[in-house]
Amino acid sequence: MLIAVWMGAAAGLGGAVVGYLALRRARAEIDDCRRQLVRAASGGGDLRAIRDVAVCRYDALEEMSGRLSFSVALMNGLGDGIVLTSINGRSETRTYVRAITGGRGEQPLAPEEQEAVRAARLGLGPVITKPRASRQPADTL
Repeated sequence: MLIAVWMGAAAGLGGAVVGYLALRRARAEIDDCRRQLVRAASGGGDLRAIRDVAVCRYDALEEMSGRLSFSVALMNGLGDGIVLTSINGRSETRTYVRAITGGRGEQPLAPEEQEAVRAARLGLGPVITKPRASRQPADTL
């Protein structure tokens, strides 16, 4: 009987934590949407023209410093466009491009790519700098 009470309490606490985390994420998304609406309302012009641009510079590899790797988001007012990523190492450079539709990647985006897209949508660009990364993006593994 006592075990069942403890299990129920643990399950309830776990559910409360999950609910709290979901609420925090939802509030952040709502704030982003509000900023986008304010920005769109104050703008004007052709929504299909590229107008949202941001560059996220970061250290993608342990061997390199100086934030030489970058992700550039280029999007129109509808949230469609591309994110161009360049991972720079001592002996090679890898470049990737991914399509963005409605502010979301058509393929999974690396955290740095997501940050560039978010910054472009919110008008935080042109250049944002991310703290030193402790891992390689999934694409380079």
